[in-house]
Amino acid sequence: MFLNIYLKLFVILTPFFVMSAFLSLTRGFSSTERQKAAGKVTVAIILSVFVIYLFGRHIFALFGITLDAFRIGAGAVLFLSAVNMVRGPTAVTPPTPGEDVAVVPLAIPIAVGPGTIGALLVMAAEPKSLTARLVTAGAMLAAIATVGLLLSMAGRLERLVGQQGLTILTKLTGLFVSAIAAQIFFTGLKNFLA
Repeated sequence: MFLNIYLKLFVILTPFFVMSAFLSLTRGFSSTERQKAAGKVTVAIILSVFVIYLFGRHIFALFGITLDAFRIGAGAVLFLSAVNMVRGPTAVTPPTPGEDVAVVPLAIPIAVGPGTIGALLVMAAEPKSLTARLVTAGAMLAAIATVGLLLSMAGRLERLVGQQGLTILTKLTGLFVSAIAAQIFFTGLKNFLA
């Protein structure tokens, strides 16, 4: 269960797409500034993911949305995000001097976009025991920490695989995200029609 959730969230966070955007937005940064930015992005992702996960049930209750209806919607939005990744990178607007890019746009909406939010809300709304919730929280924390580690090593990884390599990895991630999106969508549709 831990590994399954870890891999799913790691892929949904689109680490290589986030890394490409991170490298573009921090192009003029020194090594120290880039490390600080990577840390801030990681903390912002942790906070946003856990707020969504912890309050997901209340959002469903507040709006009276069924889990399966939301699965269908979240699967569709996540699939559109995957299509954008497979089609190619979108242009990232360069920051103005002194602008903090860690929270917006890197953490939200690049890492934690509409598709990620939808998938997290579905995970939060599924009934689970306290033990299962703790395992899920641990897996989520591990996945985000891995993304943070990749960001802190972004410069070295770019030199190792090149920009073309990052583009290929982003497209491959998009294919995996599309499969996860289809699974969420069809689970919701099957339960909705049952």
